[in-house]
Amino acid sequence: MEKESLTKISKYLQSQNETVAVAESVTSGLLQSRFSLAKNATMFFHGGLTAYNLGQKVKHLDIDPIVAERCNCVGERIARDMAVNVSKKFNSTWGIGITGYAAPVPALKIRGCFALFAFAHAGSVVLEGRMDTSNKGLLVAQQYFTRTLIRQFSNYLTSK
Repeated sequence: MEKESLTKISKYLQSQNETVAVAESVTSGLLQSRFSLAKNATMFFHGGLTAYNLGQKVKHLDIDPIVAERCNCVGERIARDMAVNVSKKFNSTWGIGITGYAAPVPALKIRGCFALFAFAHAGSVVLEGRMDTSNKGLLVAQQYFTRTLIRQFSNYLTSK
């Protein structure tokens, strides 16, 4: 299923002469890895950035530090800003931002695993959402978020 979604993304972006870049936190580079494995990746994938903490998100993705501090870098606005700003940094048509928790964080009263994401096109957010999973294993949750996001991006592009 993931390979099929990546193929659709590749074909769509190439047919429109468009590109994509990703900013990820909760998926820790898995999105970049998957996109790089797609057929003709160099024709549409500009790259990405993994920023795991507030300092790096502020420095590399121009995230507002006050907003980030209030939500521990996990919020709808953070995902939106990550998507918009990574597309600017990489000079790509599309930007994808994803942040969240792939494992519970009892100290922050985070009991479940979830991710917040946004797709930006030409500098504007066109879709955002939330994914939840009962998978408590770090890698299992990250893989779930990665697969789901790729499927959602493919569905979004091909439904236009």
